Amino acid sequence: MATKKTAIFTLTERLTLSDTTTQFATIDLGSYVDVGDRQGLQIHSVEYVYQGVDANAAIVAALGADQHLTTQVCDLNRGGLVFADDRALISSSILQIDQTNGPSNVTDMFPDNFGNGSEHGRYVVNDSLYIYAKASNAATALNVTVRVNASIVTLSAKDFMAIAIQSTAADN
Repeated sequence: MATKKTAIFTLTERLTLSDTTTQFATIDLGSYVDVGDRQGLQIHSVEYVYQGVDANAAIVAALGADQHLTTQVCDLNRGGLVFADDRALISSSILQIDQTNGPSNVTDMFPDNFGNGSEHGRYVVNDSLYIYAKASNAATALNVTVRVNASIVTLSAKDFMAIAIQSTAADN
């Protein structure tokens, strides 16, 4: 299906949550995706790192109250968080903080790992990844870093077209 052009590398983006507004960021893939050469991005895994106001701050201390943190990565701009059955959704994370009992991610296990090897992964031919993050309660300042482990691949003409059509169909 795909021929790897590069080894696995990591793309990162950090969002800061300080209130209950959905935060938004993008990872530009324009340098990695080339329609003419049928070049796309193969995502192998997505990791989420939650930290306090700075890299040394404890996350629980930054929150001050029970918290529900949601972060999602999509290959289409949906304008906000989406349901789990949305075809544009690549990966998601939910972290619940209970001030009494501590953190839990039981409702949405992360990191999302798409398997090892060249045949496993999520293929993206769009020019951006869209990241949305939201906290359920106002926080002093909370940072979430999204780490996307990917490689550049060349797809067959049929596979590239199928992925592009699916992405376009998901836009509706």
